[in-house]
Amino acid sequence: MSASAPAAPPAEAAVVYAVAVRELCEFTAKQGDLDLRFTPAPTAQEGIAGHTLVARRRGPGYQAELPLSGLYQGQLRVRGRADGFDAEEGRLDEVKTHKGLLDRQNPAQRQLHWAQALVYGWLLCQQQGRHSLTLALVYLEVGTEQETVFTRQCSATELQAHFEAQCARFLAWAQAEQAHRQTRDAALLRLAFPHPDFRRGQRPLAEAVYKAARSGRCLLAQAPTGIGKTVGTLFPLLKAAPGQQLDKVFFLCAKTSGRSLALTALQRLAGPPGWPLRVLELVARDKACEHPDRACHGESCPLARGFYDRLPAARQGALSPEGAQWPLTQARLREVALQHQVCPYYLGQELARWADVVVGDYHHYFDGGGLLHALSQANDWRVALLVDEAHNLLERSRSMYSVTLRPEHLARARQSPTAQQSLPVRQALARVGRAWVAHDKDQGPHYRVQEGFPPKLLAALQQALGTLSEHQTEHPAENDPALLDFQFEAVQLSRLLEQFGPHSMVDVSPGPATAPVPGQSVLCLRNLVPAHFLRERFANAHSCTLFSATLQPMHFHADLLGLPDNTACIEVDSPFQARQLQVHIATQLSTRFEHRAASLDPLVDCMAAQYQARPGNYLAFFSSHDYLQQAAARLALRHPDLPCWSQSRGMSEAEQQGFLARFRDDGQGIGFAVLGGAFAEGIDLPGRRLIGAFVATLGLPQLNPVNEEIRRRLQTQFGAGYDYTYLYPGLQKVVQAAGRVIRGPDDEGVIHLLDDRFARPEVRRLLPAWWGLED
Repeated sequence: MSASAPAAPPAEAAVVYAVAVRELCEFTAKQGDLDLRFTPAPTAQEGIAGHTLVARRRGPGYQAELPLSGLYQGQLRVRGRADGFDAEEGRLDEVKTHKGLLDRQNPAQRQLHWAQALVYGWLLCQQQGRHSLTLALVYLEVGTEQETVFTRQCSATELQAHFEAQCARFLAWAQAEQAHRQTRDAALLRLAFPHPDFRRGQRPLAEAVYKAARSGRCLLAQAPTGIGKTVGTLFPLLKAAPGQQLDKVFFLCAKTSGRSLALTALQRLAGPPGWPLRVLELVARDKACEHPDRACHGESCPLARGFYDRLPAARQGALSPEGAQWPLTQARLREVALQHQVCPYYLGQELARWADVVVGDYHHYFDGGGLLHALSQANDWRVALLVDEAHNLLERSRSMYSVTLRPEHLARARQSPTAQQSLPVRQALARVGRAWVAHDKDQGPHYRVQEGFPPKLLAALQQALGTLSEHQTEHPAENDPALLDFQFEAVQLSRLLEQFGPHSMVDVSPGPATAPVPGQSVLCLRNLVPAHFLRERFANAHSCTLFSATLQPMHFHADLLGLPDNTACIEVDSPFQARQLQVHIATQLSTRFEHRAASLDPLVDCMAAQYQARPGNYLAFFSSHDYLQQAAARLALRHPDLPCWSQSRGMSEAEQQGFLARFRDDGQGIGFAVLGGAFAEGIDLPGRRLIGAFVATLGLPQLNPVNEEIRRRLQTQFGAGYDYTYLYPGLQKVVQAAGRVIRGPDDEGVIHLLDDRFARPEVRRLLPAWWGLED
């Protein structure tokens, strides 16, 4: 079989671009519809186990995970790992795991798999000097462990022709990308700070970000509001990008307002039109979907039909110098997508491969299925992260790696049109309901923590998932939201259970307190310490800067998020002076739950006295809507002439804007809001628009069985259960809310901390030093 060794490849220095086999084929060989029918694929663990099983079944000379690499015209390096090679039989395996019947597989998917196998085939022939090779697509059904094998005998000439055809299609893009990269890096080396000078505190922040990028470390940066953190982090990282050979910068936000600030800062850095930095905004799917009533496949949605056939033109339109309108915001991306009749959301995901800076949400990188992390790993990108308002990352990450099963979700699924019309689906969901009832009868109507997820209920859920998968494959045009929502929760549960450990817990809360009924409990797989999941995400980035005005104490975030041991920390001095802000602590007032009724009169009298001394706009923050409403009613009763307005539950975006519109330069009154809500961070009311705040709570999470169990577990793991569960999260919300008052160097204001606990030394140490409070 062997022939003489192939000629030595051209020198590596000639290579201008490198690409993984999978990415090459997805660029050149994907055709037809976008097809995202919810047919649960094997999990990562199942995929690894399946590949291991296939390799174990082969002979002793079988080589698994065979590294292969080859050059095209001395300019394009293609690399990857073939799943397996049997030298004795001369057969190269491309292994794919799946669930369900293989004859329902999309033909375009099979074609893509063959394209990958053919590329691996040539790389092997070239590397070993072979004249021919047998290629095999090996499909393993993970449930039955049954293999289905398709083989093809190929000559080296045939394989070389296929390889060169794919590479030729990709090389033009590769060359253009290399030219763009050189132009981009040259522009970044010349990048100038967009303002005459740095603000106070902005330069130390920028220097720390630059040093972290140079040393390839993570950085925790606490920097006060008002110094220009967005520009102060983007500018140094972009300056460092050429020297550190960064492929991408990901600016990750918790809220829409953060994305807007980042895009504005990038436009300010860009200067005149024509700056060669590709900036892409990614948004959530529900914000970009043009047809929310349709399913994501060609038989349902017109923008999914022929998506990959029209993608090259859409990509060209977005990226070509003639058609590019950077930054590609959500609105501009939509224009390009609809011009080419493709889905805006999935066009954005495709363009992430070609952008230099991606502005998106935390979940785009940190979620288990995060697009940006997956692309970075598949393409071996060197990336740097900027995590905006990073105090939010803990709770957001916990939610990414938690899942809650609610009885009402199962009830809606059982009442869905699909369940009504399909006997197998109806029966499968009924079995889940019966298992749920049986579990509740065994466990009783009380909150409890379990060693693991109830096995009989889990078995019923997994059986239901198989039934739903088969039904959806047979009825591709159906779009049943209630059923899909329940199915997604069940799939998420199954995947998270594969990594269940001390970082998470399974708890069960009873149904309605008045009359708990079996089958009405709420089951939660609750993540407590996302470090288990995020540690790899941080390790896979060249550098990561997490910045916020409230990151104290920093070891709290480092522990729970899983930051590397060599993470650098910086606390940037505030540009503000203590004389700008009067801080008063009501040492005789308690807002503890048992004292709230007695607190109302002195609390509203304090507000009225401050308002009468200096009329203007104030915000008052409370621990809950109930307490807020009690205080607002008492203020109206005792001080009826004092204008006030209140945040309500479930306010729409228009109602929130109306709330904020009351804060005019010439306005007067007190806005009542909930601490930790929409008006406690991320809003900017400079100057006379806001001159003071009242904080009638320490923001401590509610004392309940769930939080008490979390406290016990964090005490075991970190020796600081109360602080990690209650004190630190609460005080972060207080500082965020109080930070609304002083927004610029000319602002002056007042803060009233309305609880005696604010005078405690352990609490005062967590408040900003520039406030001038002493222990």
